[in-house]
Amino acid sequence: MKKIIIPISGMHCDSCARNIESRLKKLKGVSNANVNFANEKATIEFDENKINEDDIAKAIEKLGYRVIKEHAHEHIDKEKMEREHEIRHMKKMFITSLILTIPIFVLSFPEIFNIMLPYQNFILLILTTPVQFYVGYMFYKGAYFALKARTASMDTLVAVGTSAAYFYSALVTLIPNFGSYAYFDTSAVLITFITLGEWLEAVTKGKASEAIKKLIGLQPKTATVIRNGKDLEVSIEEVIVGDVIRVKPGQKIPVDGIVVEGVSSVDESMITGESIPVEKKKGDKVIGATINKHGSFKFKATKIGKEMVLNQIIKLVEEAQGSKAPIQRMADKVSSYFVPFVIIAAIVSFLFWYMIAGQDFIFSLNIFIAVLIIACPCALGLATPTAIMVGTGKGAENGILIKSAEALENVHKITTIVFDKTGTLTKGKPEVTDIVEVDDIDKKEILKFAAIAEKNSEHPLAEAILNKSNELKIKVQNPKFFKAIPGHGIMARYNKTILFGNRKLMKKYRIKTDGIEDKINLMESQGKTVMILALNKKIVGLIAVADTIKEFSSKVIGKLQRMGKEIVMITGDNKKTADAIASQLGIDSVLAEVLPEDKEKEITKLQKKGKIVAMVGDGINDAPALAMADVGIAIGAGTDVALETGQIVLMKSDLRDVVTAIYLSNYTVRKIKQNLFWAFFYNSIGIPVAAGILYPFTGFLLNPMIAGAAMAFSSVSVVSNSLLMKRYKKVRL
Repeated sequence: MKKIIIPISGMHCDSCARNIESRLKKLKGVSNANVNFANEKATIEFDENKINEDDIAKAIEKLGYRVIKEHAHEHIDKEKMEREHEIRHMKKMFITSLILTIPIFVLSFPEIFNIMLPYQNFILLILTTPVQFYVGYMFYKGAYFALKARTASMDTLVAVGTSAAYFYSALVTLIPNFGSYAYFDTSAVLITFITLGEWLEAVTKGKASEAIKKLIGLQPKTATVIRNGKDLEVSIEEVIVGDVIRVKPGQKIPVDGIVVEGVSSVDESMITGESIPVEKKKGDKVIGATINKHGSFKFKATKIGKEMVLNQIIKLVEEAQGSKAPIQRMADKVSSYFVPFVIIAAIVSFLFWYMIAGQDFIFSLNIFIAVLIIACPCALGLATPTAIMVGTGKGAENGILIKSAEALENVHKITTIVFDKTGTLTKGKPEVTDIVEVDDIDKKEILKFAAIAEKNSEHPLAEAILNKSNELKIKVQNPKFFKAIPGHGIMARYNKTILFGNRKLMKKYRIKTDGIEDKINLMESQGKTVMILALNKKIVGLIAVADTIKEFSSKVIGKLQRMGKEIVMITGDNKKTADAIASQLGIDSVLAEVLPEDKEKEITKLQKKGKIVAMVGDGINDAPALAMADVGIAIGAGTDVALETGQIVLMKSDLRDVVTAIYLSNYTVRKIKQNLFWAFFYNSIGIPVAAGILYPFTGFLLNPMIAGAAMAFSSVSVVSNSLLMKRYKKVRL
């Protein structure tokens, strides 16, 4: 299955998005489609063997909308140009409509403005016609394609309502004695107000997606590539994997790569949110779009184009902004019935006042138009996605990559947070603290055999053993045989059979540990991990390694506990070592001696108890547990594995961002509920008032022009409320 994101132009309301979505889901080969009105993009998953991108684009265009086709490097320019074109177009339509509507309004009220011209209605007809059919063409076009798709939209409401006022007024003007009063002003003012609302909505929607624009705008345009011994400036698209690139002080790093020469510090804040520059030397990774601060260096390009970390982040943020939160399903369901309900309500209101209440045709027509115009499906459609867009954008700005709307909504519901120990709560860079002799073999020999066993291992503890042997200048040979036994340790051969690991490894090979248990227990009670070394199945020594707790781990755990979250630590370490670390952190619940493949089972056990579980891990051996949790939070400073695992990625590897993510989720959901409340409240109050419910008691009747203004500004107010989220500040611990 392939997933693509297609920008779409020409949507006027949430009904348009739902029409496109419905059509896409009916296409053979399309497994899922989600069209977001707020960011004007469709996210589509499809089988390439059954349908291609061109077929999908044609299906969208047949509905009357335009697909923005783009190449990867044109991504920002195409979308920005299209957005700016839409804003300019709506501004032009509004100004045109306003220029014509002002004289229409003045001439329609001679008793106020004291202006009376010969053939006044004919002049009004001439002035109103371009407003109705030139400016209002977009509403007719939208209504036509909605009708073609056997549905209705906001365009249908506007087209029917303004057409009723225009054609009635035209008949009054052209046919003697048809009626006494023309309502050209109603039609013109309605279209002007609604066009103003569309223009302001286009502007505010553009602001809602500013975070993604900032990310895309970080990409440099050129790179200095060393070819044939010479520096050559090329466009970013011409860089190929394997190119050696020179970066001078103050320049942006063009693509991802590995430093091959030189030393410098790099500002990675635009990717990770971390303000302190990171030192880079030979062998270190560099990320495209980050800024070189002081030194000059050369690096080899390893990832270009879509493979770059920045472009992966952009794609993930786009997908998150285009995804739907569970809370949106209610709004979608209401919206799907909304327009047909409004049309029926308008017809019923007209018939009631004209045929039952005995009011005249003009009175009833005004009510019919007011009901059609005041209804606003846009406010309902924009309530959730605009808040999600700003929320995920704020997360990205702070180095918190939230990969779906569902994850953003669910974080605040978490009752239990499971933390992996190594590399998450601790630094993951343990050091050798003790070497204990058990037999007639000295400490250097113990360390030497342990280092030989660990030489080909990628386990974090292996690094500690090898670092210590380097420190003591012990020459470490390659083992003749090596076998890693996950969760147990290592078996190797070098003159002797080497077994190096925990009690489980000794038990597996039937080696008794009774005589060394006191020594092991003492070191484990101090929070140290103890590894047993056996040569030819005889225990000769112990090596203890300790991992240090990360700087903010204790504060984060304390804060989460005060927030009412249950904290659980999970680790492959033995229970005594785990309890010692947990005690330092104030964690009561510990799951120790859990093999990597069993972590997801522990998550499932917690879920079966009715708990909503988040798993926080480093995104490598914790991948199954991260996937199983209700919310997986991966810590990984921009690593590929972290980007692929977990629903939330903490780019800075800063545990404080777990708290920030929960607060951001709370804040976003609160904004969504505010938006939905005002959208439902506006429509539930506005439609009955427009239908004349207050008229029998107060004599108040809503003028269709006021209804038009209210409709135009209701969706703008919802988007503006979401934009207030930009003022969100990170919570300090």
